[in-house]
Amino acid sequence: MFGIADYPAFCAAILLFLALPGPGTLALLTSTAKGGMRGGAAATLGVILGDQVLLWLAVAGVAALLAAHPGWLQGLQWLGAAYLAWIGLKLMTAKEGSAPVVHIHVGHYLRQAFFITLLNPKAIVFYMAFFPLFIDPAQHRGMLTFVVMAVTIAVITAVYCLLLCALAERVRAQVQAHRRLAKGLERAAGALLIAFGIKLVQS
Repeated sequence: MFGIADYPAFCAAILLFLALPGPGTLALLTSTAKGGMRGGAAATLGVILGDQVLLWLAVAGVAALLAAHPGWLQGLQWLGAAYLAWIGLKLMTAKEGSAPVVHIHVGHYLRQAFFITLLNPKAIVFYMAFFPLFIDPAQHRGMLTFVVMAVTIAVITAVYCLLLCALAERVRAQVQAHRRLAKGLERAAGALLIAFGIKLVQS
């Protein structure tokens, strides 16, 4: 279909990739907890934009470049780990009553999710290594194939992430009613981000 080898399997792979817990999922949940569905929707757009940048970089041949210079990938991993740790520390050290780590501003949520996705080695590996496996060289239709793949990824990501944000929004009011629980969850989110960062540089 449009030069994509096994289109249903391609869609299933995208869903599997999205379902794997990671920094992007945590960014969506944190954004929804802080800014409601508006924040979650903005973070979803950030994730989609980050995915699209990685996809088109792969199309442009960055996969071959990273294969020739593996140190560049390690540099990206360290950069991504530092960014995650920085956000995590801000979440863990934020005092009650102080300005929120994630400001209630749609643009901020978008930028945060965008950079987390862009610097997430899991996403980099998917687009630079796994994604090309679904390109059928015999039936490849040039730019049309890449556009169909890009649109498919964007649509599936949007539906999945918005459903996840809607679920998070349903429990948001209950969590906010218990300040100690909300603060504990915020610190736990910060610790998870730091843990993700450490795991990235150790992988």
